[in-house]
Amino acid sequence: MNNINKIFRSYLSFMKAIVGGFLLLLLFVLSSCGNQTSDFNTDVAINVSVDELKRQPFEQTMVTTGTIKPAQEFSYKSEIAGEYFLQKNPRTGHKFSMGDAVRKDEVIIKIEDEEYRNQTNIEGAKLDLDISEMEYKKQQALYDKGGVTLREVVNSEKTLVTARQTYETAKIKLSKMKVSAPFNGIITDLPYYSNGIRIETGQPLVSFMEYSTVVMDLNLPENLMGKVKLKQSARIMNYSLPDDTLTGHISELSPAIDEETRSFKGRIEVENKDLKLRPGMFVKAEIVVASRDSALVIPKDVMLSAGNRRYVFVAQRETARRRYITTGLENNGFVEVTGGLKPGERLIIKGFETLRDRSKIKVIR
Repeated sequence: MNNINKIFRSYLSFMKAIVGGFLLLLLFVLSSCGNQTSDFNTDVAINVSVDELKRQPFEQTMVTTGTIKPAQEFSYKSEIAGEYFLQKNPRTGHKFSMGDAVRKDEVIIKIEDEEYRNQTNIEGAKLDLDISEMEYKKQQALYDKGGVTLREVVNSEKTLVTARQTYETAKIKLSKMKVSAPFNGIITDLPYYSNGIRIETGQPLVSFMEYSTVVMDLNLPENLMGKVKLKQSARIMNYSLPDDTLTGHISELSPAIDEETRSFKGRIEVENKDLKLRPGMFVKAEIVVASRDSALVIPKDVMLSAGNRRYVFVAQRETARRRYITTGLENNGFVEVTGGLKPGERLIIKGFETLRDRSKIKVIR
C-alpha cells in the first residue's frame, strides 16, 4: 500500500512539472507575439500630406440673400383728365420710351385741357399779385410819412399774402398738366396711349428709377447684434454676373429685434456706376463682420477633439506630434489659430485620422 502511495505521489509531481512547463512556454509565445505586434506598429510609417503654415489675411463673413432695390424710384398717375401727349426726347429726336435716360425737370408728358387751364386763371392771379405788391409798397411809403394808419398797411399786406397764395396755387394746378422727371434717371415703365386720346384722373403715366446706387434690405439673426456695424463692407454677387463682385457697405441698422423672428433689420448700399446690378435682382451678400491682416489659418476638417480641447498633428521629421490649439475667427471651412501653432510648421492635412502622438509618418506631398 505504501508503495502504491509513493508511486501515485511521484505521478502527480511529474504531471505538475509538465503542466508548469507548458504554461511557461505558452506565456513566452504570447509575449513574443505581442512584441512583434508592437514592433510592427512602431516600425510601419503612415503616409501623410502636409502644408506649411503661413500668415495671411483672413475674414469672417456672414452670408445672406436679398433683392436689389433702386436708391430712388417714382411713379406718376394722372392728376387731371385731359388729352395725352407724349413728348420727344431731345437727345434721340424720337418720343420718349422705356429705357430712355432722362434729366431732372425734363418734361416727358403733357396733358391738355382748355377748361382746366382757364379755371387756373394763372394770368389773372399773376396780375393780382403784381397789383398787391405795388399797393403794399405804396402803403408802406405813406405810412413812413404819416399819410396812412398802421391798420391800412396791415390790410395791404394781408391782401398781398392772399394774392401770392392764389398765384402759387394756380401754378401748382397748372403743373399737373405736365409730367416732369423728378431726378436724373431711367424710364422703367411707360404705358402706351395714343397721342391726343383723352385719359382720366388716376391713370398710370410713367415710372422712373435711379440705380447708379442700389440698396439691399436685410434681416439679420439676433446673434449678430453688435457684430454687424455701420460702414462694414459687403460683397454683392449675382448668378448672372459670375465674374463680377461689387462692394457695398452697411448703411442702416435697426436697434430693435423682432420678437417673432428674433432678427433685426439692416440695409446695404452699393455703388452701381456701371449699372451691372438691376433693380429686382436676387443677390447674395457676404458681410465682413471681422477681419485680420495676418493670421494662421487651417482647414476646419483637420481638427480633432479630446473632450473640450481641439488638436491637430504637425510633422517633425518622420514623426507626428500632437498640438493642442486655440481658435478665433471661422469662415467657409477655415479657422484662425490663435495659439498652439507657429508659422513654418508643417501641418498634417491628410492621413491624420489614425495618428497618435509620436506616430511614425512618411510625407508623400
